[in-house]
Amino acid sequence: MTTLTTSIKPAVNPEELVPEKKGLNRGLKSRHMMMISIGGTIGTGLFLGSGQVVGEAGPIGAVLAYLFGGLVMYMALLCLGELAVAMPVSGSFQSYALKFISPGVGFTVGWLYWINWAVCIAADFTAAGIIMVLWFPNISIWIWSVFFIALIAALNLISVKAYGEMEFWFASIKVTAIIAFILAGAGLMFGVVGNEGAIGFSNFETGAGLFPNGGWALFLTMITVVYSFQGAELVGVTAGECEEPGKNVPKVIKGVVFRIVLFYVFAIIVLGATIPYKEAGVMESPFAYVFGRIGLPIAKDIVSFVVLTSALSAGNSALYVCSRLRWSMAKDGDAPKWLSHLNSRGVPINGVFLTLLLSSLSLLTSVYAADTVYLWLMSSVGLTGCLIWIVISWCQINFRKRFLKLGGDLKDLVFQTPLYPVLPIVAIILNLSIIASLAFVEDQQIVLVTGLPVVAVIYLYYIFIHSKRETKSETVAK
Repeated sequence: MTTLTTSIKPAVNPEELVPEKKGLNRGLKSRHMMMISIGGTIGTGLFLGSGQVVGEAGPIGAVLAYLFGGLVMYMALLCLGELAVAMPVSGSFQSYALKFISPGVGFTVGWLYWINWAVCIAADFTAAGIIMVLWFPNISIWIWSVFFIALIAALNLISVKAYGEMEFWFASIKVTAIIAFILAGAGLMFGVVGNEGAIGFSNFETGAGLFPNGGWALFLTMITVVYSFQGAELVGVTAGECEEPGKNVPKVIKGVVFRIVLFYVFAIIVLGATIPYKEAGVMESPFAYVFGRIGLPIAKDIVSFVVLTSALSAGNSALYVCSRLRWSMAKDGDAPKWLSHLNSRGVPINGVFLTLLLSSLSLLTSVYAADTVYLWLMSSVGLTGCLIWIVISWCQINFRKRFLKLGGDLKDLVFQTPLYPVLPIVAIILNLSIIASLAFVEDQQIVLVTGLPVVAVIYLYYIFIHSKRETKSETVAK
């Protein structure tokens, strides 16, 4: 595997800074990587949460908010691109943090990201169960959760190629639904479909200016918007199992950003134009509302099916990334050795099972109301994404410094983060600002109250317990 284009051996080979961990199979094609990142990013945040953003920020404010969120995501991916092309390892940003920031930060990021995505899986299973109960009211949500746990486990245990293929089709359903929504909404706007005549952009006139609830409300929606974009960084994790990472990773990053931002922004424009902003904020599913207005039969059932596949797609991607992180950290000695075990098809089987064990939190629906469980699970997720994007940007700054200090030539980097070091620094500042906004959103303050102590506990565990065990083990080995 070669990531450098020159025929002369360079002074510094980036792969030597963070060596690839052998064992996983490079079975993912660029189309798989594209859909894995899209599938992990486009989820219930768009189908169910976008109406809330329109209701709070107004239609124009919502469009600006999603454009801004897409910019923050793009900055993080540009930083990740340089790292992932130069050093395509399955541990991705966890391995980079360990090498270019500190072992303690790498340990903390790895475990925090795993907890984050495992909880996301639980939330996805819960959401899927809630939808299934609409069709089969006599079957409990926790039973559906068990069924989906078994299904997603099977997909991940067969092989990385089988996982990638299924995720490709899961994500394709979501993309098709979004395109159909945009076309249907555009038809309503210009009077091509429905019996209402052309409504154009009349709903963009709120009667209270561009931001009906003030510019501050726009800022306070950013955590919801950025949460919707989280998951795009999965392209960095898939780099360790993709064919020709030097060629495919840059192509996928550019394609993912373009498609995700395009889908989100056009969907929000249509939503803001077809639904008065005050109504959008309280609707259960604005997508079903728009499809219903064009006279589409069983619109609610169709959208419910799309949201179901969306939840399963996100859970599928989350289980993949969790198991690979556990495998990578076990290789580094930051997780138990038994998590590095691969089955005959090159899948980290124990990492899959451990992640599913934590995601069984979805079974709490057998004791508590499903809506309550869903909110508990989702409130614990928001902070981690911004922290990961900060770590990725920080790693890129330190990698470039290390690379140049060792005598490396920028020409040897196939993919370079533009506007260095301004771009990664701005990315860090913007993500810190979004985290700070949590303190001003009453129903999101719990994310800070619970999330930051978890980060501190993991880091302190490394400093006072894990690092001492490592030192002891090294002494014994000598």
